[in-house]
Amino acid sequence: MEQNIKLTKLAKCAGCGAKVGPGVLMGLLEGLKTHTDENLLVGFDKSDDAAVYQLSEELALVQTVDFFPPIADDPYTFGQIAAANALSDIYAMGGEPKLALNLLCVPEDMPKDAVHALLLGGYDKAYEAGAIITGGHSIFDEEPKYGLCVTGFVHPEKLITNSGAKPGDILLLTKPLGSGILTTADKAGLLGSKERAKMHGIMATLNKSARDAMVKYRVHACTDVTGFGLLGHLLELAQGSNVSVELITARIGLYDKVLEFSAKGILPGGLFRNLSFAQALVDCGKTDPALLNVLYDPQTSGGLLMAVHPDDANALLAELLSCVPLAQQIGVVKEACEKRIYLN
Repeated sequence: MEQNIKLTKLAKCAGCGAKVGPGVLMGLLEGLKTHTDENLLVGFDKSDDAAVYQLSEELALVQTVDFFPPIADDPYTFGQIAAANALSDIYAMGGEPKLALNLLCVPEDMPKDAVHALLLGGYDKAYEAGAIITGGHSIFDEEPKYGLCVTGFVHPEKLITNSGAKPGDILLLTKPLGSGILTTADKAGLLGSKERAKMHGIMATLNKSARDAMVKYRVHACTDVTGFGLLGHLLELAQGSNVSVELITARIGLYDKVLEFSAKGILPGGLFRNLSFAQALVDCGKTDPALLNVLYDPQTSGGLLMAVHPDDANALLAELLSCVPLAQQIGVVKEACEKRIYLN
């Protein structure tokens, strides 16, 4: 395998930090006619993780697409993370991924073995998920990009959206925060190999185990935390559910050294897009500015954020911790207030 290629040096942005900001995206979609279909259970008007179309009384199709520029220099690692990130949208809806198509953009001079390793990373991760990559589409581009279009299935009555949270629900999160800040530090040559390896390992971890535990309990809402950051995705959940939420910031897990880099101003551009979108509806209280940055930080292949019935929260958290050791209880859902998110 070609060892000298530095994929992240070929891209201006890394991972989900390249996403169009949520506020800009809302403006781009404004005015587009939403067609109705009695079998379309979730469309793009819901700001949810995937589209859902009911095929029968017992089966609904879940479909999503996600791709981005390199988040890691090693092609195989990049392929794994990009695939895990795309598959996560299916898990967030309570579904199981079944089929996938590659989306690949590569420079014409990118070494063949590097492209092969990238695709192998995606294939291996899809196989781990129980999904089959059956083809795809590739084009030449100055910046490499990779991801998947994924199709999964879910029982219509077991579908989980991001708009069903209820007052009293407990908020659980299954991965730490700060991957956008650490990736920015890594691009500047400031991140150690130990921290890099740990971050890449977490990002390449499927949300399958979290999903498999989640569907056994009364989870009223779920989303995965990716490019819009914790507060951006949480705001969409709160608005869609017409609730407010209180976060206990001391309970939120963070990657090692992320606060140190945040305090030094080593921040990705996507963080500021997320801040612009959500800050008007966030009461940050006395939250330390360095931590506040992390809460807006765009994540790549982040964890599942669940709103679970209070009577099921402890049992679900215990089961999560047996298979997802970094799971955390981070807050509670409240009745709708002036602000949508309160930080304590």
